[in-house]
Amino acid sequence: MNDSVQITTLDNGFRIVTENMPGLKSASLGVWVSAGCRHERLEQNGIAHFLEHMAFKGTHKRNALEIAETIENVGGYINAYTSREMTAYYVRVLEDDVPLAMDVISDIVLNSIFDPKELEIERGVILQEIGQSMDTPDDIIFDWLQETAYPDQSMGRAILGPAERVRAFSREDLQNFVGEHYGPEQMVLAAAGAVDHDKLVQAANEAFGHLKPTPKFITAKAAFIGGEVRNVKDLEQAHFALSLESASYLDDEIYTAQIYATALGGGMSSRLFQEAREKRGLCYSIYASAGAFADSGMMTIYAGTSGDDVAGLANITVDELKRAAEDMSDEEVARARAQMKAGMLMGLEGASSRCERLARTVSIFNRVPHLDEVIAKIDAVDAKRVKSFATELCAKPPALALYGPVADAPDVAQIAKRLAA
Repeated sequence: MNDSVQITTLDNGFRIVTENMPGLKSASLGVWVSAGCRHERLEQNGIAHFLEHMAFKGTHKRNALEIAETIENVGGYINAYTSREMTAYYVRVLEDDVPLAMDVISDIVLNSIFDPKELEIERGVILQEIGQSMDTPDDIIFDWLQETAYPDQSMGRAILGPAERVRAFSREDLQNFVGEHYGPEQMVLAAAGAVDHDKLVQAANEAFGHLKPTPKFITAKAAFIGGEVRNVKDLEQAHFALSLESASYLDDEIYTAQIYATALGGGMSSRLFQEAREKRGLCYSIYASAGAFADSGMMTIYAGTSGDDVAGLANITVDELKRAAEDMSDEEVARARAQMKAGMLMGLEGASSRCERLARTVSIFNRVPHLDEVIAKIDAVDAKRVKSFATELCAKPPALALYGPVADAPDVAQIAKRLAA
């Protein structure tokens, strides 16, 4: 653990993790809840995100405007997000306003009243958000890819949920989801910057100490199946997204996966960028990323190109995936390691990113790994490991999502065959 990181667990299982950052005059803090779309039953799909919106629409103490004004009157910033495995409510304020921020965050997490009028207003907002995502090809394609990779599973469903379910959620549905998933042992209060651990523990005990533990929710194990979704439409760009199952964040191979993704498509010097864009001019944007969950992961390549070039781009992408298994060099891996370490360390110079890291690592590992430990694991990845990882990757069933003028793109069976050849 970092010397400046402190963790306290209340009697009911609620955890507080802080990192004091000397010299800072501000602090970031928030509550991270282990409740995302993979914790939803089919009929609940979209409710975790709906709940995140409703947290800002009024409590017993403050109405929606007062929640915003309380933080913005002191120059602070408040927001939230929902992911597949987590919902976060967070704020950034100056040092003297940390107690106020703590009061507001605990208030919106614990005391939302779900006013029926506000519920209807926010329902309309979320339906607009769904409509906007449907009109954003390089956004919606990743929802389709996720659903294709993990079909008929909560892991594969869209975070926003389908419009028909959002239209049907009731106040009671929201209250039931809170009762099932917002137990103290499912929450982490994280804070970084100009923070005092003991004072935050005292405030957390007053706000959250009375909560009763809830039964542990067992999520169904994610099963990456793969397949294809192809939506032919008259768009300017053909959107191509390919995914293969990768390492979970509980597996040390996540470091190999991230280094591989960086070398393959993580920057201007990466293989895909050089081959597809610089040498052939087939696309403006192409990249690879290694996403990770508790029990699975996705190595994803995305590119946007023309309908005439989508077939060629797809084949080049597959060929580069295969070639990485054969001739990934020590130099490329060293560059990817350097990019990964620099990105991580530069990113952690701010209180907000430190706070996020604290919350995520405590939620996952119940501890905060020292940065030296993480760097050692990155440095342990060599070209041999990357090539072995790439070889195993190419043997796995792919998931493919295509959108736009994509009639000429190869299908998933052709891609699987080319990967295995």
